[in-house]
Amino acid sequence: MAFQFRPLEIPDVVEVIPQVFGDERGGFAEMYKEKDFVEAGIEVQFVQFNYSRSSRNVLRGLHYQLNPKAQGKLLTAISGEVFDVAVDIRKGSPTFGRWVSLQLSSAKKNLVYVPEGFAHGFCVTSETAEVMYYVTDVYSPERERGIIWNDPALGIPWPTSTPVLSGKDQVYPGLASAESNFTV
Repeated sequence: MAFQFRPLEIPDVVEVIPQVFGDERGGFAEMYKEKDFVEAGIEVQFVQFNYSRSSRNVLRGLHYQLNPKAQGKLLTAISGEVFDVAVDIRKGSPTFGRWVSLQLSSAKKNLVYVPEGFAHGFCVTSETAEVMYYVTDVYSPERERGIIWNDPALGIPWPTSTPVLSGKDQVYPGLASAESNFTV
């Protein structure tokens, strides 16, 4: 198998570590292979591929889309590094309101799979970072929602206290007030 699948503290969120082959020409890695992902229990269909480029301290998140347009995500940093976070927003889940994080790095070439029912965000910790991600449903502006990045109920230790935020990301509600239609 070309991948290691490492469930995080909330096991539905999985770090994916590809096998990287290198020689004097450079390197090569498979970043996604449906068969291997299915064997690891990640049985989803990706329908859209997204890209973002951001500078140090840009924080994007915490974003999600309501059902029936919820998105699972498979993300990787193709340049730079980001502090990546997933928050469980599935009502009735034993890990509801808990979060997990990891560093995504172009040097490490790791990925993270964040399933539907999680709010997701990241903060750039390098000078710049480029992030690419597959999603399991198309962007749906009318179903887009979010949670404020610094919700004290979550207590996420972001790598900056003064992030660069979009207008929307500045005014999202806390988890307690956020609209969610995810249940387990």
